[in-house]
Amino acid sequence: MSLNEQIAKIVTANGANFYGTEIVKDGEESIFRVYITQEGGVSLDLCAEISNELSPFLDVNPPMHGGYYLEVSSPGIERKLENPIHFMSAVGERVKFKINGGDKEKGLILSADETGFVIALKGEEVRFEYTNISKAKTYFEWNKTN
Repeated sequence: MSLNEQIAKIVTANGANFYGTEIVKDGEESIFRVYITQEGGVSLDLCAEISNELSPFLDVNPPMHGGYYLEVSSPGIERKLENPIHFMSAVGERVKFKINGGDKEKGLILSADETGFVIALKGEEVRFEYTNISKAKTYFEWNKTN
């Protein structure tokens, strides 16, 4: 079982969904981030509970060499979409993405499955295969009020 699968089991046992992990550098510090989601949103208390359970597990199964800080949080309203599950969970949200070769597109995700997704693009439904996408993320359109 991979490290991510083991982390997912701990996250799921706490009533949340595992979204993914990320390793980032902040100056000299390394941060191991675990992203979780939950219907209705992720609370700070839930992040703390999962962090408290993950910490001893990661002490025995370190995610990287050397010291690091553990962070557990929501991936946010604007988040990377990196696999079919991410796209399927983002149906009904806006996405912007880069097609292999450099073209960029954006639109509302209407549906997604194991091989691709459909967006509303200029009044039409257009399908894109994941194999043709180099990167994608959701975005939020802020209403401008005066």
